[in-house]
Amino acid sequence: MKNSILFIGAGRMAEAIIAGLTTSSREKINSIYVSNHKSVERLKELAIRYQIQPIETFNDIIDKVDLIVLAIPPSEHEAVLKKLSPYITSQFIVTVAAGISPSFMEKFLPERTAVGWIMPNTAAMVGHSISLYTYGTFASEKNHVQMELLVDSIGTSQYCSEEEIHNLTAITGSAPAFFYLLVEALIDQTKSYNVSKDTAEKLVKEMVNGSVEMLKGEYSPKELREQVTTPGGATAEGINVLRNGNFVDLLQQAVIATNKKAKGEN
Repeated sequence: MKNSILFIGAGRMAEAIIAGLTTSSREKINSIYVSNHKSVERLKELAIRYQIQPIETFNDIIDKVDLIVLAIPPSEHEAVLKKLSPYITSQFIVTVAAGISPSFMEKFLPERTAVGWIMPNTAAMVGHSISLYTYGTFASEKNHVQMELLVDSIGTSQYCSEEEIHNLTAITGSAPAFFYLLVEALIDQTKSYNVSKDTAEKLVKEMVNGSVEMLKGEYSPKELREQVTTPGGATAEGINVLRNGNFVDLLQQAVIATNKKAKGEN
């Protein structure tokens, strides 16, 4: 089964999925169309890079596509869904936006429209996203195959309920930003010891890469931490500072705040 796909939005996540599809699944695709009202130049870039078809408006080609991917900000969904609605027949509509659940999308589309939701993260750009995904009420087996096509193009994936994705958005989607902030802080502290910026970045990045490789092994994060932390030693002193400063509690609060914002509760 070959699919023709329309992307509405041409940002980084749209490009990550397009790159994955054109690299790993070209034989499963008839055409890829991309619409982006913000920048014609951006569309030209993607057309040259991935041999996709840029379009100014999507009205004329909706009947030619099987799958529509909404790669737009959450705030734009209601207006775009309403604009799409008169043209929808049997297309599968998938969003990659935080907080935009299938039940939300179904409110603005014709009855029995098949919809889905993917919550990827920025590692999609290097093919290593852990993407959460779910479906609306009317998704079929064909739609499940189409969803697999999308999520497999950017890494690994996990099926979840709609509520689980709401609760896990901060963990898989936003926590990379928390992690990068930690890396930034370590680089800044390294530079404070009169180490050059390049050296500081190299030291911290290589430490991070090695730590990630260790996490792929047989030991749990707790076991790995304990291996580094000699009781009463220098590392233990640093861990004490983090604990006394409520490091763990702050992380948990960040997760809760992120999820509330994604759900529109803030």
